[in-house]
Amino acid sequence: MAKTNVHVLGMTEVQRHELETVSGAENLAFHNVLDYERLVETAEIDFEELLAAARSQLDAFDGTVDAIIAHWDFPVSVMVPILAAERGLPAPSLESILKCEHKYWSRLEQRASIPECVPGFAAFDPFDDHALDTIDLDFPFWVKPVKAHSSNLGFKIEDEAGFHEALAEIREHIEEIGDAFDAALSMVDLPPELQQWGGNTCLAEQFVQGTQAAPEGTVFRGTFRVHGVLDMHKDADGTSFDRLDYPASSVPEHVQQRMIDATERYMKHVGFDNGCFNSEFMWDEEADQLWMIEVNTRISQSHSDLFAKVDGASNHEVAIDIALGQEPRMPHRKGDFAVAAQCMVFHDGDAVVTRVPTEEDKAALAERYPGTVLTTTVHEGDRLSELAGQDSYRYVVGKFYLGASSHEELGRLHAQIVGELPFEYTSAGPEADHEEGGR
Repeated sequence: MAKTNVHVLGMTEVQRHELETVSGAENLAFHNVLDYERLVETAEIDFEELLAAARSQLDAFDGTVDAIIAHWDFPVSVMVPILAAERGLPAPSLESILKCEHKYWSRLEQRASIPECVPGFAAFDPFDDHALDTIDLDFPFWVKPVKAHSSNLGFKIEDEAGFHEALAEIREHIEEIGDAFDAALSMVDLPPELQQWGGNTCLAEQFVQGTQAAPEGTVFRGTFRVHGVLDMHKDADGTSFDRLDYPASSVPEHVQQRMIDATERYMKHVGFDNGCFNSEFMWDEEADQLWMIEVNTRISQSHSDLFAKVDGASNHEVAIDIALGQEPRMPHRKGDFAVAAQCMVFHDGDAVVTRVPTEEDKAALAERYPGTVLTTTVHEGDRLSELAGQDSYRYVVGKFYLGASSHEELGRLHAQIVGELPFEYTSAGPEADHEEGGR
């Protein structure tokens, strides 16, 4: 019997391995479309050229194109609905995707549908020398491009001097993604309030604090479902996410339900259908105030191993189901662990990587801590400041996934393993001292 062909943009070997573990995988054939390096690990993007190259590869495929899946942020997240629509395959509309991905457009749609969850915000032109005069927010506030990778070019602004320092860096790099995002925006009819705020626009947002959590789910033929809520833990400095825990325990269930209800109202408002999502919220417990941070229009791969460890199947199951036009299915609490986490490994300050954990190191880690999987995001010889898609304030050098019997055990194991990992560096400047170990 011929296999069903599932095409994945920028598929890595890690993803291929995960995809081949889903139920019914023996009847599926997974095919890569364009290289990961070309789609993800790059500082500059030519959206139209990438779209044409993907079309050409799919057209030349000797077989059927039965499903197309997005695992990555822009440009992949926007290319897939275009490619799927051209072939009559299930996917969200391009407009609904862009309403989520354009940070200012998304805030406008949130204000229209879930106003009680929206912090103060303002769009501004980063090339305007008087931009600060147009922002009616108190210090501190966040600034970020309306489209960027991760937290890249995102800054917490404490004062006027800090604002102008951030603008200098934003001006240097915003067009690397902004121009490509403009090419995507040109494919839909923008509302009047968006006409002057294209891909090279920035957003200022009220600084909010609290506990973060993230519902993940699907919308299929109008039916909204959530298959899990995850905790998003920040480090001691409160600047970076250093751990994702599943299932969530840091916010009460009734608050989790408010997050889910707000997400459903927003997704229905923007017309999102036949796709996966994860939404991020901040809960200020003292004020009992819920803030929506953002909505991502795909499953999070950071969650995949966590669902497998706790529920017995990864979230790739629902992504494949929907891409094939089938009702999404997920087991519940059928895994080997009560709780699971993705743990980040950071290095603060610029440096050159001189050693990364080997395959033998990874195997030894999995033997000491059963079920633990380590992936590294750097190579020997890499200079951290030259890596694409990194935060503006620290560098991710790896991540690992582990299961445990409790959230307390997760926290203990996280710190213990980070201290054991054999990353090594040499100084790359006055701010980077020689350091050994995971931090």
